[in-house]
Amino acid sequence: MERCFLLRAFEAAARHASFTKAAAELNVTQGAVSHQVKALEADLGVALFRRQHQKLALTPAGEGYLPSVREGFDRLEAGTAELLARERSNLLTVSMSPNFAAKWFVHRFGGFTQQHPGIELRITPSIERVDFQGDHVDLAIRHGDGWWPELHVSRLCGEELFPVCSPRLLEGGPPLREPADLRHHTLLHDEGWQDWPIWLEAAGVRNLDTAKGPVLAYKSLAIDAACEGRGIALARTMLATTDLLSGRLIRPFALALPAPYAYHIVCPKHAADRHKIVAFREWIIAEAASDLARLAALFPGAR
Repeated sequence: MERCFLLRAFEAAARHASFTKAAAELNVTQGAVSHQVKALEADLGVALFRRQHQKLALTPAGEGYLPSVREGFDRLEAGTAELLARERSNLLTVSMSPNFAAKWFVHRFGGFTQQHPGIELRITPSIERVDFQGDHVDLAIRHGDGWWPELHVSRLCGEELFPVCSPRLLEGGPPLREPADLRHHTLLHDEGWQDWPIWLEAAGVRNLDTAKGPVLAYKSLAIDAACEGRGIALARTMLATTDLLSGRLIRPFALALPAPYAYHIVCPKHAADRHKIVAFREWIIAEAASDLARLAALFPGAR
């Protein structure tokens, strides 16, 4: 911080070619500017000015140093202006995974814009670690254990893991009365290869080859394939909510396993109380709670 003051004195003195004029601009005394420039020269071990007969001129070293100093101050001022403009604007940029955006959020954000017409919403799908400053992101929805001590964290909702399928799949195909009947159906896989064996073990099903069946890169694709009657997917609560509530999917069995991670709302601690962030956080928590209550009413025997 101290060097910043010294550099500001150097830049002003170089621009005016005068300690007196630099002092007037910086609202300090001429002696203070002279002292700061001398302190900078001592710190760098280089003479930056030649002082001859009340005239001030840059040394070759000072002339070479000045453009870098000016560029640094210009970038700092530009960055500050950009930061203030973004913080004061009504633009709210939210980062979330493509799965969450496609299967849950895109069907609900209209409610937020209706409640808060003055907030302009921008969604950036990503699963990468968020650089809030560099990526210009206000807050993020992330799936994890919630341990991000450097951030403000609010739990959005926990999840369960359970099979889902289209009701059409049961109309003319093999029966699906108990978990063991899954051996007569196509299992849909995503990146969570270990999930089916874990669920089947909990259901007491043995000797079922879980290696068979199509593999889709994302959970959202597996759920979409289940909606089309292509097989049975093992879904997480939030990603399946929209299709369960609409009737495109059903839960053929009551058994559900607690998912190891939950969804959380995260943002920088210093931004947690900003109006647009508080408004979004309150809205999405209420929206998720409403969905979970509707699911519990629709599938009262599920657990």
